Amino acid sequence: MPPPKPTPKKAPPAPDYKTIKAQFEAAKRAKAIEDADKKKKVAAVASDVEEALKKEEENNSLREIRRVALETKRKKAYQSRWMWTAGFWGWMLAIHVAGIAYFTSGFLLTRLVLSDKSSCDVSPVPVSVDVLPAWQGKGTVDGGCWHPRTFERAVVVVIDALRYDFTVPRDDEAPFHNAFPFMYETAVKSPEKAFLRPFIADPPTSTLQRLKGLTTGTLPTFVDLGSSFSGTAIDEDNLLSQLKDAGKTIVHLGDDTWESLFPGYFEGNMSRPYDSFNVWDLHTVDNGVMEHIFPLMEQTSKWDLMIGHLLGVDHAGHRYGPDHPEMTKKLRQMDGFIRELAAKVDDKTVLIVMGDHGMDSKGDHGGESADEVQAALWMYSPKGIFGRTKPEYAVPPATAEERPVNQIDLVPTVSLMLGIPIPFNNLGRPIEEVFAGPRGNAWNNLAAVERVAAAGIKRYQASYFAARGIEQPSTPAPGSPAELWDKAESLVSTKGKKLDWPAIYSAFAAYQEENLHQCKGLWARFNIKNMITGIAIMGFGVLTLLVYVSKEADDEDAIDDPELDAAEKSLELQGVIADESTADSLDKRLVSAALLGAVPGFVGGMLHAYLKGTGDWYRGGALAALTSLATVLVSLYEAGETLMNILPKSLWGWMAVVFTLSQSIGFASNSYTIWEDSILLFFITTFGFVTALSALRLPNAADRYMSIYHSVLFVLLGRLASGSKLCREEQMPYCTSTYYASATSSTSALWQLAIPFLTCLILPTIIKAYMQPTRSYEGLAPNWIGYVFRTGLLMSALYWCLDAADNGSWIPGLPEKLLKNLSVYTAQMVLGLAFVAGTTAFIWAPPCVSIVTSASPSDPRRAQVAILGYGNAHGARYLLLPLNILGAVILLSKPMGGGALGLMFWQILSLLEILDLNNLTSEPIGPVMLALLGAFHFFKTGHQAVLSSMQWDSAFIPLFTIRYPWTPIIVALNTFAGQILAASALPLIILWKSSPKQKRILENVSRVLGVFVAYYAVESLATMAWAGHLRRHLMLYRVFMPRYMTAALVLIVVDIIGILVALAGVRVNTLAISEVFGWAE
Repeated sequence: MPPPKPTPKKAPPAPDYKTIKAQFEAAKRAKAIEDADKKKKVAAVASDVEEALKKEEENNSLREIRRVALETKRKKAYQSRWMWTAGFWGWMLAIHVAGIAYFTSGFLLTRLVLSDKSSCDVSPVPVSVDVLPAWQGKGTVDGGCWHPRTFERAVVVVIDALRYDFTVPRDDEAPFHNAFPFMYETAVKSPEKAFLRPFIADPPTSTLQRLKGLTTGTLPTFVDLGSSFSGTAIDEDNLLSQLKDAGKTIVHLGDDTWESLFPGYFEGNMSRPYDSFNVWDLHTVDNGVMEHIFPLMEQTSKWDLMIGHLLGVDHAGHRYGPDHPEMTKKLRQMDGFIRELAAKVDDKTVLIVMGDHGMDSKGDHGGESADEVQAALWMYSPKGIFGRTKPEYAVPPATAEERPVNQIDLVPTVSLMLGIPIPFNNLGRPIEEVFAGPRGNAWNNLAAVERVAAAGIKRYQASYFAARGIEQPSTPAPGSPAELWDKAESLVSTKGKKLDWPAIYSAFAAYQEENLHQCKGLWARFNIKNMITGIAIMGFGVLTLLVYVSKEADDEDAIDDPELDAAEKSLELQGVIADESTADSLDKRLVSAALLGAVPGFVGGMLHAYLKGTGDWYRGGALAALTSLATVLVSLYEAGETLMNILPKSLWGWMAVVFTLSQSIGFASNSYTIWEDSILLFFITTFGFVTALSALRLPNAADRYMSIYHSVLFVLLGRLASGSKLCREEQMPYCTSTYYASATSSTSALWQLAIPFLTCLILPTIIKAYMQPTRSYEGLAPNWIGYVFRTGLLMSALYWCLDAADNGSWIPGLPEKLLKNLSVYTAQMVLGLAFVAGTTAFIWAPPCVSIVTSASPSDPRRAQVAILGYGNAHGARYLLLPLNILGAVILLSKPMGGGALGLMFWQILSLLEILDLNNLTSEPIGPVMLALLGAFHFFKTGHQAVLSSMQWDSAFIPLFTIRYPWTPIIVALNTFAGQILAASALPLIILWKSSPKQKRILENVSRVLGVFVAYYAVESLATMAWAGHLRRHLMLYRVFMPRYMTAALVLIVVDIIGILVALAGVRVNTLAISEVFGWAE
């Protein structure tokens, strides 16, 4: 059966669009709600992220602000500490100046200058007995005030530095002998017209003091020497003032020192002054004098006294020394000039030719050696009035030791010849040949002039004693001037007997000689109170320094750990800082105490002077210095620094003490002082020997070998430098000078010109070798040391070649002064490189480091960064500063001196390595050895502790003429090159091999500066004390006084360089390093 059909289902109803729409809307709303929720969640997350990012950015910004603030704070704190440290050293400089000034005011001799003046109508001779009969015009200038006038006018020619042996015949081939024969020949051929005698100067033998003696007849003192270059006007009675008061006309030609001494004395339209200090110029002054003197010789009615002062001989001595062809030329020129001038002299005129002083074997002067005090005196007149009292006197003395004339004797001689009164303060006696008559038998005339001069001396002596408050005994002591005067007067007053004129003459001459001796002793009186005050100030100053430097090195307690340093910075960034009070520096407390302590002393001194009415206001300065020192010592004690801390705590400390004290004690011996350079070499050698032995204890073999190497090298370099010698007179004949071409020259030998070129080739390479082990020959160093510094050395070598070519006239036919101009411009460029470019480079140069990036050995995908030179960042950069100073002082020293300074710098580098390898940077032996090197090379650069060794010609290396303040600065750089270089290199003891993270650098540099200055302060105190104690010693003015003055000047120079170079250089260096690597503290 077929299946049944299925029942069909009903179709669903069609959907309603409204329902669909409602469902869609509901779904849409749900979706919207869901999306809104999602957006809210995303927004919330984004907001959280943004807020988190914002917070992090704010934290980073705050951290950066705090970091910058921290760096700024550290920088300001450092600058503040530096200012207080510099203030302390400025105060110490003032203490040293005060101590030296007070001692010097009591030590250097002074003479009371009387204002009395001689008068034509008031003769000093007792009127009861007159030796000479009355003459026409007696008591008038035209007739003769105290003696008949011999000449109406005089021509005085001063040939500066005309040594006596230049004018007499000698049987040798020396260039300075037999080139000036005219004066000797005339005196021999026509003794009635001329005579020649040695003319002995009283030290100091500088031109200004000699001119004072030649015009006043008095003896200069060393206070006068201090004004040698200021030209203080003479305000006491003198030859020129007597002539001026008498209405006479005075003309001056030549050296302008006369214009400074006698302002307003000379006839302006006829006088011609010339600059006197350009020792490089041999001809300008001489040519000017010769050009103008001969026309004036034709106009004798227009003048009464004509002075011509020629400088060529003196300048030739300073520039070349006497043993040089230029000296021969100059002496021959003077010979021809005097020949021509003598031919122009008439019977009414006397021609006087003289030297104001001599010169030593190198052509210098200023001291009291025989060659320096032995000048020549020649008088000439065709009138024929000169005579000799003995036949053997007809020939001029063969040497200056025979029949010398004191220079002060010229004053009474010229006064009586011209008919004017003898100046009131005169101590000289008339020269015998002028008044002995042509036959040499005018004893009555000799007795008369000797008596009038002696009477003037007696009058002056009485006035001087009265002004000084010195009482004279009522009864003359045997052999005293008063007893000799009475004896001489008794010979004149003999009645009824024929007068014994030779005896009268001899009696008054004996009075004059004894009185002169007594006056010298009278003026050798010292102000003991001022000397003791100066010694006390210096002594307490040294004690203060020793206590100041006795503190331990500040870096001993500082831990150079990167993690601790980061933690410290983190705490500071978070505002957690140490107690503010611990940041106060010791120097701040000391300076404050010094200033407060000075006030009561100064006020007390002023009040004492006011109440007592003594007028000694300057004592307030001494009391201020002493009270200031006392308060500083109290502050040091409160800071935990006591006198017990002064005692050394190690072998090296005792070695520093022994070196310092043994040298200071040795200054009590004149032989020790004379051979000081040899003693210093012994100290240097001893130090090198001891450090070599000490190196044997180093555990590291490499350090041991390097320490021994540098110790041996340090000694050998000192030995090599000792080959440069300039011997002083007292060392002869056991010393041979090598600094110049010969012992009688002041120019360099030809072979010495090779030294600057060797220095140029070797020294930069040596410096590079010392920097390479620390990888610090980076940054500016290769360019500056390898090119700029080497170029400066090469130009210095070229300068000395140009100078030698100019001195030796190597290239004839060149325009005049061409080589001089080239050499001066070359020198100026070298100094420009050293000081202008060098200072600019030092201030703005970045650290001497380089950054090298390489692949990490452990992970080649990672970069590895290395900073080359990091471990010597401070030392390598600071080294540029003393290097620039070295370039300058090498130029300003002679070739031998430049070579010695190059060796000194090499020694300094070796010393730094020795101190580092033996861990001695905190020991006092480092700065003491640096001070010893500076003192040693003072002698190796051609100097001695005597005025005559001053190399005045160095002022004209970069200059054509004298220019202030540059001229004295240049001379100081030349003279104290060793000490200046040592002081400028001093911070390297602390900075050498110091990384940027080294702390307390300023404090440690100040400490080593204290040790360094203490060495020179002890030396100055010792020389001061010994000079005061030995003030009556025979060698006082030859040995002890010059050594004291040298030590005093060195101390002042070291103080100034310590502040302006060492401390200022450390400040600039620290700022530059910290700007790159951040402040370590």
